[in-house]
Amino acid sequence: MRVMSARASRAAGFGRSFGGRLAQGLAAAFGASLLVWLMLPLAPGDPVDMILAARRIEEPTPEMITLLRDRFGLDLPLWQRYLHWVAGVLQGDFGLSWRTGEPVMHGIFRRLPATLQLVGLSFVISVIWSLALALVAVQWLGRWPDRLVLAYTRILAAMPSFVLALLLLQFVVVGFGLGRVLSGGAGVTLILAAAVLGIDRAAGWTQLLRAGLIDHLGRGPADVARARGAKPSRVLVVYALPPAVLPWLTAVGVSLGGLIGGAPVLESIFTWPGVGQHVLQALSVRDVPVIQAFVLIAVLTYVGASLLVDTLAIALDPRLRSPQEPRR
Repeated sequence: MRVMSARASRAAGFGRSFGGRLAQGLAAAFGASLLVWLMLPLAPGDPVDMILAARRIEEPTPEMITLLRDRFGLDLPLWQRYLHWVAGVLQGDFGLSWRTGEPVMHGIFRRLPATLQLVGLSFVISVIWSLALALVAVQWLGRWPDRLVLAYTRILAAMPSFVLALLLLQFVVVGFGLGRVLSGGAGVTLILAAAVLGIDRAAGWTQLLRAGLIDHLGRGPADVARARGAKPSRVLVVYALPPAVLPWLTAVGVSLGGLIGGAPVLESIFTWPGVGQHVLQALSVRDVPVIQAFVLIAVLTYVGASLLVDTLAIALDPRLRSPQEPRR
């Protein structure tokens, strides 16, 4: 009975913690939707003028202006326009592109596979690279490999990703002839763009994991293992890495939205035919519905990844659960 009671208590503690984080995530999603939608009514100028400019129509007729206002619901009160927009978003409908007149999600879905390839590969590169560098640095703590990793992460943390991308284009593509400046979707370009995005993100993750490993190497379990004659590599991987992974995992999860948000600049530099390049074209003509859709998708990805990582952390670490749960 005690075992069943303890299990029920742990399950209740997990449920309370998960429910609290879910409520926070929903509140963040609502706030994000409101801020993203306000991009339109708070933008300077008449939305009809922006639609006409996006479509390169210089001398519209009064009938055309009336038709556009009716088609985009611009004569409705703001609160009704927001509710209509939210109702559409919940069904996957972000409205019509001002530039092309097609549904926003049609243009995004056509280019989404290319962006998912870039973000997915960069995510794998950044995770493996940061994990490997942190382990190398701590294994040779205070020696030249550790100092080299620290110098690398500090330089990369201070360098914008587009600078690294331009350097890579100059030395790898132009200098060695690997890939093409105008890729058109070439595989080599995907690897180069993903490497830039992944290496840029890995710098901060490496510093975080290195600090966590050093902290846990000085705690009881690691000290006991060393006293029993365990090898330094075993102490590092078995006793220091698992507890140090939780904050690192949180940083990795919440940075997923940043990977998507950082894609447009790199897709433009490497001429990768993804959603990011489509969004930059929308920015150039102030195609607000496309920009709204991209920003909200990136924010919701961030919120969803944060919720997933928090849930995993709660499951792995009982200390993060509700304080009402009895501790053993």
